[in-house]
Amino acid sequence: MHADIVVLPGDGIGPEVTAAAVEVLRAVGRRYGHAFGFHEHLIGGAAIDATGEPLPAATLEAARRADAVLLGAVGGPKWSDPKAAVRPEQGLLAIRKALGLYANLRPVAPHPAALGASPVKPHLLTGVDLMVVRELTGGIYFGEKTRTATTASDLCEYDVGEIERVVRRACTLARSRRGKLTSVDKANVLETSRLWRETTTRVVAREFPDIQLEHQLVDSMAMHLLSRPREYDVIVTENMFGDILTDEASMLAGSLGLLPSASLGEVARHAGAARDATDGSRSATIGLYEPIHGSAPDIAGRGIANPYAAILSGALLLRHSLGLEDEADCIEKAVSAVLDAGVFTADLAASGRAVSTREATEAVIEQLQLECQPVPMRD
Repeated sequence: MHADIVVLPGDGIGPEVTAAAVEVLRAVGRRYGHAFGFHEHLIGGAAIDATGEPLPAATLEAARRADAVLLGAVGGPKWSDPKAAVRPEQGLLAIRKALGLYANLRPVAPHPAALGASPVKPHLLTGVDLMVVRELTGGIYFGEKTRTATTASDLCEYDVGEIERVVRRACTLARSRRGKLTSVDKANVLETSRLWRETTTRVVAREFPDIQLEHQLVDSMAMHLLSRPREYDVIVTENMFGDILTDEASMLAGSLGLLPSASLGEVARHAGAARDATDGSRSATIGLYEPIHGSAPDIAGRGIANPYAAILSGALLLRHSLGLEDEADCIEKAVSAVLDAGVFTADLAASGRAVSTREATEAVIEQLQLECQPVPMRD
């Protein structure tokens, strides 16, 4: 297979962790006989410095043509003034909206070797395996905003179609897992949440009667996520609630540096779709893949950033945008194996020697040779 992947390193440690992910993807490509092309473009603060815009037109055009997008992180103290007219985060919001990336998937499955790094008691974490599906292109982040000297407002708005498509995505995921869906809202207060709850209930009842559905208010969900995380399978919620809950859920894994994410749009055949041998094209899920951590400017350039979340984001890229399930599994098994072996970066190493970004990446690539079985070159 040939696939074109746009790489958006961004700011802070973004260039370091995306470089690690690209190395691993190249190694997988060699192992399985794929030709992955990587094309770097600007986003975030780096783009502001170079062009004055957080999402240059050239970056967006390249992303639209690509088979998938791999992103590092955006932002940092240099651009942190919330009153600034142009900010790095605007680039991330804009590319999500422009590419129609409406569903953000964040898997959380704490690795046994890293349980000690979590502030949550280890006995609560054993067996946790959940997926948060966050609606990504609607809600308060994209609603109309007003500001006067003494008042401000942010409109939270959803329509039925926006809710239906993300709930369907979540239900499809639940079907491939344990068949349980938890929908999170604030229906006792917010009208948008009442529409969310009614729509979710209808979609599940009519289209996914095999899925077990429960509703949770966001405040109680924040409590249950830490006190009984094993009970949850797939969690679906709106944009702002999802933003908050997924950061909370990251604490279950012990470090933000272990958690990947996928932001997905509709399945569509497009000009840049990865080629296969059947008819010269394929139906591809448009996707942007990124670690959930930020740009961590305090450690940027020191060679100590944890690359595992970016590497695992590369695995999600292979699975969801390129349809390469075996290759994705190979990366995930390799990362799991190096964690089993105690190859910990500074964020995970409570005691003992911490490895560098470079050493962690090399350990994963070495492990690929054991986890990935060689296959004949695909025609």
